[in-house]
Amino acid sequence: MAAKKPRWAIEKEQAKKAAAAETVWLFGLHAVRDALLNPARDRLRLIVTRNAAERLAEAIDAAGMTPEIVDARRFTAPLDPQSVHQGAALEARPLDWGNLSECCTPRPGRPPRVVLLDRVSDPHNVGAILRSSEVFGAQAVVATRHHSAPETGALAKAASGALERQPYLRVINLARAIDELQAMGYLVLGLAGEAELDVETALVDRRDGPVALVLGAEGPGLRPKTRECADMLVKIPAAGAFGSLNVSNAAAVALYAARAEG
Repeated sequence: MAAKKPRWAIEKEQAKKAAAAETVWLFGLHAVRDALLNPARDRLRLIVTRNAAERLAEAIDAAGMTPEIVDARRFTAPLDPQSVHQGAALEARPLDWGNLSECCTPRPGRPPRVVLLDRVSDPHNVGAILRSSEVFGAQAVVATRHHSAPETGALAKAASGALERQPYLRVINLARAIDELQAMGYLVLGLAGEAELDVETALVDRRDGPVALVLGAEGPGLRPKTRECADMLVKIPAAGAFGSLNVSNAAAVALYAARAEG
């Protein structure tokens, strides 16, 4: 008689099966077009209005999909009624970018930049951060599996296509991820308004190495453990005493300030 599997092994198998069955509905012309053009995206079902089908014709042909054409007044995709879908919705499996080492290990050439998010849960903010990270050439955006924004249609739409090109990793433990990046040679800077040094000053004579920027949720900011793990805390200087930035704007400014030379 075979030995009974322990509970942890059963739960691990169940979680693996659930992840394999997970799908996400992407919506909006930009998000759907870029997902159709992404060879790494496992696509399952495409629902479009006739007008959207015409606008996405090249991408649909490239993906080799047969779309379901629906009436614009009775859009049948299972989306939130408030979703601005523009007549296009695509069911697909979440992207698998691999692990932290695969995405963030420094390679010869331009020094890498990585963005870490400490409990940033608003999909619109994360989507905007993905856009900025793509613009400034970040290696990856890293968030936690819990208390962070998962890959959703709202996030993809906010990212305006960047989700298909910018690695977005979700890890179990952010402190452990910081330790791993530090072992790779990254200088880890935590963004905190009360810090004494600004980003650019902290990077004087250090721009030629790997840099990771850690941003916390608006309001609570970085958690105490995250602060402890960072190599130093830095700020974005403000002209007035009460100035503050939305976390996605702060990420864009910090990425620009931390840009590699050359």
